[in-house]
Amino acid sequence: MSLTELSLRELQQQLRTRKLSSVELTRAFFARIAATDERVNAFITLCEEQALAAAAAADRRLAAGDVAPLTGIPLAVKDIFNTEGVRTTCASKILADYVAPYDATAVARLKAQGAVLLGKLNMDEFAMGSSNETSAFGAVNNPWNPRCVAGGSSGGSAAAVAACQVPASLGTDTGGSIRQPASHCGVVGLKPTYGRVSRYGVIAYASSLDQVGPLARNVEDCALLLQAVAGHDPLDSTSVELDVPDYSAGLGEGVRGLRIGLPREYFIDGLDPEVQRALEAAIAVYRALGAEIVEVSLPHTDYALACYYLIATAEASSNLARYDGVRYGLRAESAQGLLDMYMQSRGQGFGAEVKRRIMLGTYALSSGYYDAYYLKAQKVRTLILRDFLQAFERCDVLLTPVAPTPAFRLGEKTADPLQMYLSDIFTIPVNLAGTCGLSLPCGLSEAGLPIGLQLVGKPFDEATLLRVAQAFEQATDWHQKRAPL
Repeated sequence: MSLTELSLRELQQQLRTRKLSSVELTRAFFARIAATDERVNAFITLCEEQALAAAAAADRRLAAGDVAPLTGIPLAVKDIFNTEGVRTTCASKILADYVAPYDATAVARLKAQGAVLLGKLNMDEFAMGSSNETSAFGAVNNPWNPRCVAGGSSGGSAAAVAACQVPASLGTDTGGSIRQPASHCGVVGLKPTYGRVSRYGVIAYASSLDQVGPLARNVEDCALLLQAVAGHDPLDSTSVELDVPDYSAGLGEGVRGLRIGLPREYFIDGLDPEVQRALEAAIAVYRALGAEIVEVSLPHTDYALACYYLIATAEASSNLARYDGVRYGLRAESAQGLLDMYMQSRGQGFGAEVKRRIMLGTYALSSGYYDAYYLKAQKVRTLILRDFLQAFERCDVLLTPVAPTPAFRLGEKTADPLQMYLSDIFTIPVNLAGTCGLSLPCGLSEAGLPIGLQLVGKPFDEATLLRVAQAFEQATDWHQKRAPL
């Protein structure tokens, strides 16, 4: 096994026993990126000089015995996190040359733990997309089949982990943007409960839905990375002041005696037969491990997609109003007057999907339509949250599909936005409810593409979610499959 295929836990041991230096490790990952990224396009920006300097500093700390959990370990983050001195594009022309003067809290916490930042990862523009085809820096290709999508919007974060370009990464999830690409790329992705991880310094798409989370090649690594970034942050008013449990402590306890709920509204006609078979096999594994399987209902699921695309686009239209060419970002050179400068800067800077969502959101918030659309969507959101809370009275976690199909071909859905939006039909309700969800590999299609299952946990109960996920990993070997890159 090569260095770049080792887990975070294995890399920790190699570094602490001085069998390996952080500089050697960092160079190995840059060599892997150089050998593979022309086919994957996972990175927008590489930070080779800064990373090697950070790795050398980590080696000095390791030699002095000053060791934090991530000291010397190379990681990468979605290009939606502000990073001091490194450009943050959000995969958009309008921020193509923007360099933030500070680190997002999640990035600062990784650095405080000793992590080495290799670079910034590709994504859908402003996190708006389900296939990573809306990036101004080109689509991310799936490492399992470069003619297929990697999923979105954290496609670069998932593809880089699957391609062994990094051992783990950070992404964000507004409607499935961690879990769906994790499923398509055959890695583990966790969306924590809203408020568990600070959003300070993360470029906003839909502020009441966005959440930061880890992607890794196994559940234990996911728990390690979540441990590093979770916790209250006074700089984020939506960050919740709750103690952070030891996420690794419950791993290995199994699922005997736990109840796993199957929402009947998620096992529907139209679900790809290969996805259906993979989920049925996963349910059989959990039964054999001693979990009790119960059927539950989430009756307002049918309204989730419409509700999401009203709330998310309304918040996006407000958040993206700041990109006007005045203070930072792209400014049109040929504009004649202030209004023309606004129009040309935004017209040239935003891509088609971002413009579509801004217009949808502006309409939903406009005078005379606010009560009919946005306010009604907020009421439906409350009903969806109530569904989840009632279901959790009967079970410990829910098990559902992540996506209706395995990864589809590049360009297959770009002409039909509704078909693209339906890719997130099983992940969106979790964001509306604000609770936690996790995707982990549970099979391969006949075409050799990964299939993921989704586990949904009670609010702030990521520990049980990780425990249940790891029990499946220990009973199967799907997480050990590697992309044939």
